[in-house]
Amino acid sequence: MRHVEHRPIATEQDHRLDASHLGAHDESSVRYDGWRIVAVCFVVATFGWAFGFYGQSVYLAELQRQHGWPASLISAATTFFYLFGALLVVFVAEAVRKFGPRKCLLAGTGAMAVAVVLIGQVKAPWQLYLADIALAFGWAGTSLAMISTTLGLWFDQKRGMAISLALNGASFGGIAGVPLLVLAIGQFGFPRAMMVAAGLMLMLVIPIVLIFVRRPPRQGGGPAVGRDAPSSAHIRARAFRDVGFLSVSIAFALVLFAQVGFIVHLIAFLDPVVGRSSAAVAVAVLTAMAVVGRVLFSTVIDRLNQRLASALSFVSQALALLAIINFRDEMLLIAACAVFGFSVGNLITLPSLIVQREFDARSFGVLISLLTAITQVTYAFGPGVIGALHDLSGTYTVPFYGCVALELIAAILIMIRGKMAAPSPAAMNT
Repeated sequence: MRHVEHRPIATEQDHRLDASHLGAHDESSVRYDGWRIVAVCFVVATFGWAFGFYGQSVYLAELQRQHGWPASLISAATTFFYLFGALLVVFVAEAVRKFGPRKCLLAGTGAMAVAVVLIGQVKAPWQLYLADIALAFGWAGTSLAMISTTLGLWFDQKRGMAISLALNGASFGGIAGVPLLVLAIGQFGFPRAMMVAAGLMLMLVIPIVLIFVRRPPRQGGGPAVGRDAPSSAHIRARAFRDVGFLSVSIAFALVLFAQVGFIVHLIAFLDPVVGRSSAAVAVAVLTAMAVVGRVLFSTVIDRLNQRLASALSFVSQALALLAIINFRDEMLLIAACAVFGFSVGNLITLPSLIVQREFDARSFGVLISLLTAITQVTYAFGPGVIGALHDLSGTYTVPFYGCVALELIAAILIMIRGKMAAPSPAAMNT
């Protein structure tokens, strides 16, 4: 499963099989059909992250305002959402292989829309948990594992670039989604605004998936899928014995624990300091910088040490958090959110790029699903733990300092690469 320096050269028969589905298979051409799939995944990511990730901050603040529930109660439901979603994410690669990316994207979009409507109708805590079950299905079908696995069916040489471009939709979901959702809630009220948002998602995403997502050129999620491809179960078993994979998984799990917990509580933290409108602006600036950071990074990332780049990103977030904890000036807080946000997009993209570079291409879809599940199980506790520490201490200072410590620990862990040798095809089939 370890790094493969030289991939098997495609045979003439392989090229004929690819051509039978897509015609010319030139990923560098702007006419290649895979770039349309990138655009589709961009739109899917926009709504997936707007409602499934960045929207959590809005839901927490709004449910607190409407019902007076403590942050720990609402955050516990968010933790449940991420944990249940992690169980689903593990099997994304198998779902795509069995049903195809088109059906999976449609199912994820439908589940997300249902969840958004249900969240707007919540009157009791148990109803929030019910809505989060639907949201978990939607998140599994619209987030990182689904997008990376889908694009892996169309891309090999340009896979990193394709994933990076598509995941700009995640940042755009924060840039546009949070301010528009806050504005809509102010205009229409929480329940109606959520219904409008769900309807808009269905009207935009369903048609483009039906029109553009057709049969992919490779059904197994990699360029070298065949009789000697390892089984999903074997890939997972070997991953848990691989130091390099574990270092990536644990490091990003710790960082995303801190990042997700911080972002979910960001509006609640900033609201009493700078006001709701300025808090929404800070979230928008954070996510805008995520786009800027990912775009600038994508131009050089193939020439960089991606683990070192990850470590530097972790440290930059830790420094930004220190500023946010210790300053109360509105402009300084927004500037610190911008620094924090510069790495947010890259921390979504970098795990896929590291797996793409260091591990067998045949294992890509399964490893991304597994890594996403591991990190999601961990960061699922971020909002709940931060909410509980806030309620116990009466301030966000203690939990945010904890996030700083996790970022710095992760910066050390990510540099542990491991030296396991690649398994033989015979071993992978046992």
